[in-house]
Amino acid sequence: MKKKIISIQTARFLLRPIVESDIEDIYKGLSNPLVIKHYGVSFDSLEATKAQMEWYAQATQYWWAICSMDNQVFYGAGGLNDLSEVHKKAEIGLWLLPKCWGKGIISEVMPCICSYGFEQLGLHRIEGFVESDNKNCKRAMAKLDFEHEGTMKDCEIKNGAYISVDIYAKIKTQ
Repeated sequence: MKKKIISIQTARFLLRPIVESDIEDIYKGLSNPLVIKHYGVSFDSLEATKAQMEWYAQATQYWWAICSMDNQVFYGAGGLNDLSEVHKKAEIGLWLLPKCWGKGIISEVMPCICSYGFEQLGLHRIEGFVESDNKNCKRAMAKLDFEHEGTMKDCEIKNGAYISVDIYAKIKTQ
């Protein structure tokens, strides 16, 4: 499957492919202690953030910048990680700058990302891995009809302590 990411519009937002000039906004988000508290990566410099930009460009990552309709304001990023053509599945991910929290952005853009995965990429399953203490994300997953499949207890070490991760999934219906 050749990677081609198209822009998507919701009622209020533009999801467009991430471009090199987004690096400062990506760094602003992925260096913010509030954002990275429950996120898998963080960066301490603009130079280090280049690794994330390279990751977004990989063939198995389908990520969008979440912006205002006029593309003037950057809110965050969302997408599908580690797409497996063999198993027809991917992992969903999303992060927002803190000033954008509580504005209904996740509930508006996640269904579009899922639809893209199911309809354009031919996925059968979209997974979400959520740190067990991330109550806001767990609520969002349930609200968006992701089924809680279980908890992997003490499966990762973060900041020197074991954390548990809840597994959610959405299966294509038809």
